[in-house]
Amino acid sequence: QVQLVESGGGLVQAGGSLRLSCAASGRTFSNRAMGWFRQAPGKERELVAAIDWVGGKYYAESVKGRFTISRDNAKNTVYLQMNSLKSEDTAVYYCAARPKPVILLPSGEYDAWGQGTLVTVSS
Repeated sequence: QVQLVESGGGLVQAGGSLRLSCAASGRTFSNRAMGWFRQAPGKERELVAAIDWVGGKYYAESVKGRFTISRDNAKNTVYLQMNSLKSEDTAVYYCAARPKPVILLPSGEYDAWGQGTLVTVSS
């Protein structure tokens, strides 16, 4: 079982940037696809970005060109660089891990979750 701890959330003005980090414990990190989900008040949890075990990436249309996901297998860490932030990016962001190396979109495909970190973008 892998445990995930997110950091890096906070309050930022529209147009600003934040970098989220997710530190994973366990020996199987490099074999897992990793994802960043977000959930805004009153909305469903959605996959924002994901990265597979060899660095293949997925982005939701709403964040393409603004967010970048990356991973450092030596540090057991996945990152989400968020630029040009908008008020609609305000949400709790969750790091998640799949038990398989390839990306799938549904949240039910992920078996380990962090506690979440709040990102608030002020307009």
